[in-house]
Amino acid sequence: MANRHGLHGGWRAGAFLVAVVVGAPLMVAVPAAAVHGAVPGDFNGDGYRDAVLPAPGANVAGKQGAGAVVVLYGSKSGLSTSRRATITQNTVGVPGAAEPNDGFGAATATADLNRDGYADLVVSAPYEDTTQGEDAGTVTVLWGSTTGLTSGTGLPAATTGKYYGLDVAALSTGSGARSEVLVAGYEGSMRFTGPFSRRGTYGQAVENRDTASVQSVALGDFHHGGFPHEVVVTLRLGGLSGGEVYVYPVLGGAQQTGNGLIAATGDINGDGFADLVVGDPDEPDRAGADGALGGRVLLWYGSAQGIARDAKPVQLTQNTPGVPGSSEKGDTFGGALAVADLNRDGLADIVIGSPMEDTSRTRAGQVTVIPGRRTGALGGGAYAFTQDTASIPGADETDDMFGTTVAVGDINSDGKPELFISAAEENNFTGAVWVLPGGTDGPTAKGSRMITASSVGFPQKDSTLLGGNGLLGAI
Repeated sequence: MANRHGLHGGWRAGAFLVAVVVGAPLMVAVPAAAVHGAVPGDFNGDGYRDAVLPAPGANVAGKQGAGAVVVLYGSKSGLSTSRRATITQNTVGVPGAAEPNDGFGAATATADLNRDGYADLVVSAPYEDTTQGEDAGTVTVLWGSTTGLTSGTGLPAATTGKYYGLDVAALSTGSGARSEVLVAGYEGSMRFTGPFSRRGTYGQAVENRDTASVQSVALGDFHHGGFPHEVVVTLRLGGLSGGEVYVYPVLGGAQQTGNGLIAATGDINGDGFADLVVGDPDEPDRAGADGALGGRVLLWYGSAQGIARDAKPVQLTQNTPGVPGSSEKGDTFGGALAVADLNRDGLADIVIGSPMEDTSRTRAGQVTVIPGRRTGALGGGAYAFTQDTASIPGADETDDMFGTTVAVGDINSDGKPELFISAAEENNFTGAVWVLPGGTDGPTAKGSRMITASSVGFPQKDSTLLGGNGLLGAI
């Protein structure tokens, strides 16, 4: 497998656990890691989506690694670092208080949960100590309004456990139970369905402890029934590259073929059914075992029957025809993931981070985009970005980890979505986020900009992790 790359500096150096997943072998001990970052959302209802820049390693009021989230407000002219709001657990209206190593902002997700026309932001602090124990973790919903994200309420865990909020997913396809939040943790997952309210109420909360040690979660409507369907991916398991993938957990068990560490959903072939994409950046322990040299991405297509447990996924690697580069040991292709329509052709594209890809420098990182297709094999027309790509600010440096996280969203309402790419280890782990403008055929490096931790008000010299830490605590 690829080298496991822990967190750095004062923030959480990694928490270890050996656990048992029902029907699975003992899990290899791995550091806790947060996975997804939120897509931009219109939190203040001005017609422009606002960018979300998590900084889970940020120091707050002298509390090392307490964590923060920066919102950069969208506008016709794009983003300005001066038009921002920084939210911490010391912000008025936000539950809790900033404490050392909480990791507030470790995972984030966006959806209009209470259907009031304003996007809401779900934020986790998986290492927060609570009355349920050390590193129990918390999840907060920050509610959108005419003045942005000004108040929050909690989504509580049902039982005592570790690292609640390791990952979060949110999706609203309509009112009531058509709005949902899914939370990952070492004890399993929590599913919250609407109706949600700013007072902190919700329709139902259902705990799933049958699938334990959950690292990544996702939501998608795989058979177009109008309701979100849940996906959970466990932490790495012995004998597998990655962990087990469960669709509609835990009915029938894990997918019989394929595994990974991170999941995302979107309609890749334009048939109206959401498809499931899973990143598997690990490599097989032995020749012939499940997995791929340099990492891979797996795709299960949705259908009128959903996604069958015995369905065989499509495998994509850097050796797939049309995909830039080649599969090499330690690339971690699939180490970050987003699914969105970048070129406005009605088909979702797959955005893939390879944060440990060697470019002109060792582990400098790369991001690859594989366009969706209605028919035929995927891979044609794929393209890639690195810090050595012309017009992208900065330059490849050893261990930058460009492609730690990826997200997509239109922040200037021109109909051309921007691509957001982070590098957690840029500038001594303070991190940075690149914004690539949307173009006619997809994002373009021309006019791209680099947002550093210091430019959004974080003066610390290391470990801010602007943009999030992605899977770097696990791969």
